[in-house]
Amino acid sequence: METKTEPKNVLARIVERRREAIAHRKRVLPDVALKLAVEKKSTPVRDFVGALTRPGLNIIAELKKASPSRGLLRADYRPSTIAPELEASGAAALSVLTEEDFFQGSLADLKEVSKATKIPILRKDFIVDPWQVWETRAANADAFLLIVAILDDETLRALLALGRKLGMEALVEAHSREEVSRAISAEAKIIGVNNRDLKTLEVRVETSLELAEIIPEECVAVSESGIRSHADLVRMQRAGFDAFLVGEHLMTAPDAGAGLAKLLTEQGR
Repeated sequence: METKTEPKNVLARIVERRREAIAHRKRVLPDVALKLAVEKKSTPVRDFVGALTRPGLNIIAELKKASPSRGLLRADYRPSTIAPELEASGAAALSVLTEEDFFQGSLADLKEVSKATKIPILRKDFIVDPWQVWETRAANADAFLLIVAILDDETLRALLALGRKLGMEALVEAHSREEVSRAISAEAKIIGVNNRDLKTLEVRVETSLELAEIIPEECVAVSESGIRSHADLVRMQRAGFDAFLVGEHLMTAPDAGAGLAKLLTEQGR
């Protein structure tokens, strides 16, 4: 299983592998079965937008076992145990990595977290096909990630519309002015700025500060990656961000819940 890789063309490699996996899974579980599961078995959608716009510092705490840039992050990765700790420590929402090959995630992780917590859950994956959106809702996620860099405008709009049909809002992720503009044109309600360049894996928190001004006031703005201190959170909030996605900083902490509590207080400075 691949968990650590060279930075060159990382995003392209992940998406290629994801498309192969989707093609196989669609043969095993056709659309009609997924739609039936959504209709008969899915739980009510929790309010992701509301969680990100409450007063205070709203952190989307991310659960992931590994990453392409750092390899294995947490050997004792137990989502059903970690998630309630993050919720109790003040997470506004949770993000669960479900990509298998590069992040060692799974939909089973997401389902476990959904049962163990009450706050909204974002499915973090490389979604390129409507089938995955149905799969996301069938797994009881409340929101999902769409990466502008891997989608054309027509597909981006279509996936956003399908999510809304199923009661979910997507976090639309951008890394440049052009990508933010495309997210706005697609009528995204939640726009995330990823401080990590997914093609090189380099992280610059300044990316959020550079792009904050062009995100419309009516959109929920999320800063993602590279946030490691309370001061970082305050700085991003003052720049106009409503919420912050934090993953590796928490997953590499001895106690993820304590790490989040520290991040949310002045002690995190």
